Amino acid sequence: MTERKPPGVPFESWVDKQIREATERGAFDNLPGAGKPLASMDRPYDELWWIREKMAREGLSHLPASLRLRKEVEDALEAASRAPSEREVRRIVEGANEKIRAGIRTPMDGPPLNLVPYDVEAVVERWRAERD
Repeated sequence: MTERKPPGVPFESWVDKQIREATERGAFDNLPGAGKPLASMDRPYDELWWIREKMAREGLSHLPASLRLRKEVEDALEAASRAPSEREVRRIVEGANEKIRAGIRTPMDGPPLNLVPYDVEAVVERWRAERD
C-alpha cells in the first residue's frame, strides 16, 4: 500500500480498492490471532494499550531507576531466603548491597532511593532461623 491516492478519486473508494486488492492477493490470510478473541476485551479502555503491550513483549520497565532498584533488591532478598546454601545467600545479598551502594553514589531518576546496604550477617541469621 505504498501507492499514492490519485487526484480526483474519492478517498473512501481508493481505500476500499486497496483493501479489496489486498484481500484478493491473500494479504490477510493466516494472520496471527485470526479467529481468536482479543485478549484485552475484558479490560477497561486504555489509550496507551499498545505501548504497554510492546513494553511487556520486550521485557521493558517504565519505572524510574530508583524504584526499579528497590524492586530488584526486594527480589534479591526473596531469592536469598530461598537460596540452597549460606554461601549463595551471602553472594546474593552482597550483589544487592553493591547495587545499593552504586545507587547511593550516583543520582537516580525517580523518588529518593531510601535504601542502605543490608547487614549480610543478619540476613544469613534470618536464613538459618528459617531452616531450623
